[in-house]
Amino acid sequence: MARVRALDPNVCGVTAAIAVIDGKWKTPLLWVLESGPQRPGAIRRQLTGLREKVLTQALREMEADGLVHREVYDTRPLKTEYSLTPLGRELSDALAPLSDWHHRRLELLAEAHPAS
Repeated sequence: MARVRALDPNVCGVTAAIAVIDGKWKTPLLWVLESGPQRPGAIRRQLTGLREKVLTQALREMEADGLVHREVYDTRPLKTEYSLTPLGRELSDALAPLSDWHHRRLELLAEAHPAS
């Protein structure tokens, strides 16, 4: 259902944008790929608990949504790298203020409810 909302022009833009990054691993994948092209094995080492099947599925969806570029090098063995597209980088930049908001929220909550 979320995938359908991501393509529906009659859905609220925020709802559609959230549908594009819906799921447990897509925002962490954006975060990892901000640092530059990554091979699947390197991505999995950085995101503990991410299974290969789930990684492949998330990257394919992100590629279909125009967020990620997949580069396959014709070497033996084959080498594949993933990187953010300009649209993916733009989304990552758009999410940065939301991340900042979260950190400010945590600080305010900590001040309001100090640990005993």
